[in-house]
Amino acid sequence: MKAPKFWTVVPALLVAGAVGLAYAKLPAPSAEAKATAAAKKAQAAEASKKAAADLAKAQDRVAERYKREKGMIKK
Repeated sequence: MKAPKFWTVVPALLVAGAVGLAYAKLPAPSAEAKATAAAKKAQAAEASKKAAADLAKAQDRVAERYKREKGMIKK
């Protein structure tokens, strides 16, 4: 059975369209967008530092409690 000529052209057109989209360039971000992104990045870094400090405190409390319960620390 021979496929109609239309159905042999469709995959080639789809591939050509996908390649065209893959090579498309986005416009450069504006100065305002860059500043907003930098502010969000700074906020995320601050939140990450706070979360790391909170985790360290929690781990220290757990280690201290473990040592107390196992008798490693005398009262």
